[in-house]
Amino acid sequence: MDILLEGGSVLRERDYTLIIDSSNSMATMEKSEGKSRWELIQESILAIASYCEQIDPDGITLYLFSDTFQRYDKVTSEKVIHIFQHHQPSGKNCLSPVLKDATNHYFERRATEQTKLNGETIIIITSGEIESPTDLRQIIIDSANQLNRDEELAIELIQVGSNLDVTHFFQTLDDDLQSQGAKFDICNTITLSDLGSMSLTDVLLKAIVD
Repeated sequence: MDILLEGGSVLRERDYTLIIDSSNSMATMEKSEGKSRWELIQESILAIASYCEQIDPDGITLYLFSDTFQRYDKVTSEKVIHIFQHHQPSGKNCLSPVLKDATNHYFERRATEQTKLNGETIIIITSGEIESPTDLRQIIIDSANQLNRDEELAIELIQVGSNLDVTHFFQTLDDDLQSQGAKFDICNTITLSDLGSMSLTDVLLKAIVD
């Protein structure tokens, strides 16, 4: 299948997982905006959840994570806002365990033929100030090496804030994954400000096509 020719059709018959950073770093105030990161992501989260709900009508999978994580299955956009409003940032950014759970969840469903034709997209909204970046990289590489085709599983990293070390790390995941041992390049990264200037169709397609 030529995704570039198929256009938006590759976004359908696909599952969507949204992973939201609720660690203490999300309470950081962004001086240029006069709001905390947690406040800044609310509108984007609703927009993404609403869009994914349109193309994945049986509901998305939602995670909130910090030191631990919580998974919610078959979530509607209305429920996303309810969940979001009942949490406040706290704890450390432990992204590796939640991403491992999300990828395991995909491969377990694939093994029992419960996945959709076009695969899955995992969208991560995070400050990126991660406790174990080496573990995170390995989880992504291991996931890529279990795939049958490169568009089967896409991971979109959306960076909140402007930490340059985080930007560089995410860029290595975006650009250099195969040179680090991955079978396919399954990562794409953008910033929250990029998200504001792109259509959500383009954001999700870029995760797959890159």
